Amino acid sequence: MYDVIIIGAGPAGASAAIYTARGSLKTLVIDKSPNNGALAITHKIANYPGVQGELTGKDLLDNMREQAKSFGAEFIQTNITAVDVEGDTKFVFTADGMYESKAIIIATGSKGRNRMLPGEEELLGRGVSTCATCDGAFFEGKTVAVIGDSEEALEEAQALSKFASKIYFVVPRPELQNVHHMPELVNTEMRYKAKPLEVVGNGHVEGLRIRTGAGEEETLEVDGVFVFLSGSKPGTDFIAEQVPLDEEGYMQLDALMQSSVPGVFGAGEVRRTPVKQAVVAAADGAIAAMAVDKFINKRAQLIPQYK
Repeated sequence: MYDVIIIGAGPAGASAAIYTARGSLKTLVIDKSPNNGALAITHKIANYPGVQGELTGKDLLDNMREQAKSFGAEFIQTNITAVDVEGDTKFVFTADGMYESKAIIIATGSKGRNRMLPGEEELLGRGVSTCATCDGAFFEGKTVAVIGDSEEALEEAQALSKFASKIYFVVPRPELQNVHHMPELVNTEMRYKAKPLEVVGNGHVEGLRIRTGAGEEETLEVDGVFVFLSGSKPGTDFIAEQVPLDEEGYMQLDALMQSSVPGVFGAGEVRRTPVKQAVVAAADGAIAAMAVDKFINKRAQLIPQYK
């Protein structure tokens, strides 16, 4: 019997494990593919607080996980087949056996789109990005493409305009969707009715092949491609029948990352948040961990760990 099982070993799950293990809670972290999450495949990080210089997302996660292990957290890699979280004891069924705990933290992040562009996956973190806030500064004075037709894509293009010398805004539809006010975009060339076909490059992004509204193929010479196409959803399918989710699959959590099911918590991209950043996910994990401590020890309030 564990005090807490954490599903997911990304920044939210690893951060939660640091706090629960250091708080003397018997902690198990389960992840089916710890090196394939959004942060793990990020090629360069330069804005994580307290970390000077650049490092890879995998390096940052390895540091977090080793820190959690140093406090006693256990990590296993396996596939989860089912969970039962409705009773006082939480059961997690995996390909390698069943595990029990008093509480559970869901930190499974989000699932990518079902279909990616050719070249997108291979060059992810090597010029392909899904976060202008994270990676925009790496493209100072360079040419980039933004793909999308949503308000999110528009906001990310605005953020990129502070760095990039030129932006190709590739919109697959005739117009942007649900955008009521179109701001002035500097250094930006709009390409409506343009279908993205392939991210081109050898080791790093060199171009984006598109089909124009006139039906002609063209390769845009760019140093980076920022993709904001719909399809990314929280990885909560396996708990859908047991924990309240909203219409898009996000967990419904309170300020302490608690669901309405006693002993079930969430952290990171399984909750609806306007900012998807590793530091935000890590903060979620810390809050969830302290809330688990409060729940298991029946405390009246959270006890922050200052030392």
